[in-house]
Amino acid sequence: MAQQLLEVKDLHTQFFTRDGVVHAVDGVSFELAAGETLGIVGESGCGKSVTALSLMRLIPIPPGKIVKGSIVFDGADVLKMDDDEVRGIRGNNIAMIFQDPMTSLNPVLTISRQISEALELHLKMDKSEARKRTIELLDLVGIPSAKKRVDDYPHQFSGGMRQRVMIAMALSCNPKLILADEPTTALDVTIQAQILDLLKNLAREFRTAFILITHDLGVVAGMTQRIHVMYGGKIVEKADTGELFANPKMPYTWGLLRSIPRLDERRKAKLLPIEGLPPDLIAPPPGCRFEPRCQYRRDVCREKEPELVHIPNAKPDHEARCWGTQEGGWLVDTDWRKEVGDTRVIEEIKQEVAQLPPEPKPGDVPPSPTAI
Repeated sequence: MAQQLLEVKDLHTQFFTRDGVVHAVDGVSFELAAGETLGIVGESGCGKSVTALSLMRLIPIPPGKIVKGSIVFDGADVLKMDDDEVRGIRGNNIAMIFQDPMTSLNPVLTISRQISEALELHLKMDKSEARKRTIELLDLVGIPSAKKRVDDYPHQFSGGMRQRVMIAMALSCNPKLILADEPTTALDVTIQAQILDLLKNLAREFRTAFILITHDLGVVAGMTQRIHVMYGGKIVEKADTGELFANPKMPYTWGLLRSIPRLDERRKAKLLPIEGLPPDLIAPPPGCRFEPRCQYRRDVCREKEPELVHIPNAKPDHEARCWGTQEGGWLVDTDWRKEVGDTRVIEEIKQEVAQLPPEPKPGDVPPSPTAI
């Protein structure tokens, strides 16, 4: 078994507001091995970014607070460290690529200053060494004419170039773990592909562990080894990437997969959105948090919350939080691609029904065998 670089157990992060306590991260547990890539996916508000900020202890206090759990990184519990110890690992052993580079970079400092600061602080380089290393990092992430651009300001770079600067900053101290929070959200499709290829190559070259946080299953498909699906502050499914796409076992994951275009679907097939809204995390549902939006729900889903357990007809490390797909559930043998609610299948059924002969009316004489 690979050595675990990160072990998160029963993590609870809450925000105390005037309206009530927001249970943003509610009992999240997972592990990450050295050099492994993990994807955390889910729609906005499910707790992905708050999980990442909790790992770095960047939750704003107040109103936020990590109220329970443990975050063991490289053998030490981050939640038990004092502020100086945490500052020693931030940017050094754990780095983060934030969602919007324009707001994450300081607009009044040059790129050189912002990258070299971490080198001087953590690696004890002098200014000339730090500047030389900064230019090397900009070259590494594909900034053209890095030697000339190193003293430019963030507004002088395009969105894709700014994101490359953020990646260079994250790599500056050769961290063991990089958290990438929606690193391609504000970029066009072509630049997205370039950034993802860059991250993949860097992970392979430096054996850096990555946690890729996104709402887009297409992004994690070719990037990660494992995927955790989050909903309502909880992990609702976890599996190897190939297993999750081939054999998903949670209706919420089915909904995510149905809502993205497929190359093997007929052109006229419609995408299926997930109806309804995410749960209110101030007063979450008492049972399954996806129950109000789930077309397969039953009474038990509303009354009692399911545990995250191994699922029948799946690989040993495939777990899901669903009463219907657990042992003895009513969805164990369900083919989610052809279930009720799939508009493509419904349309096919309608066409088949339309081709049937009309039902005879009272008083009609059935046709003779020779007329058929």
